[in-house]
Amino acid sequence: MDFPESLRYAASHEWIKVEGNKAKVGISDFAQKELGDIVFVELPQLDQSVSQGDACAVVESVKTASDIYCPVGGKIIAVNEDLDQHPELVNEDCYGKGWIFEIELDDPSQIDSLLNAQDYKKKYA
Repeated sequence: MDFPESLRYAASHEWIKVEGNKAKVGISDFAQKELGDIVFVELPQLDQSVSQGDACAVVESVKTASDIYCPVGGKIIAVNEDLDQHPELVNEDCYGKGWIFEIELDDPSQIDSLLNAQDYKKKYA
């Protein structure tokens, strides 16, 4: 399994890549493997304000449906519309083309409450 060092991870298996006051969010390699083949992604609403820990999206696999939680609070500023036609991108490239949404951070210090790659790997690998 892959756990990029440049990312932070929520215990609920979302990853976040911070760039200034914005961040991309997706699900971890561990999560996509546990879910199996992703067949649908319900994306969050653009301009929606969310709090850290809020359920804001859903991924459906052949096994189950699973909520995606916001690892930090903020406003949804972009969604990966490619997932509408190609939900399998989450399985194929979860840290790249399979990102789910982008958020503008309310409080960048919330990043400090998330796991680094080593801690996430120890807990879930």
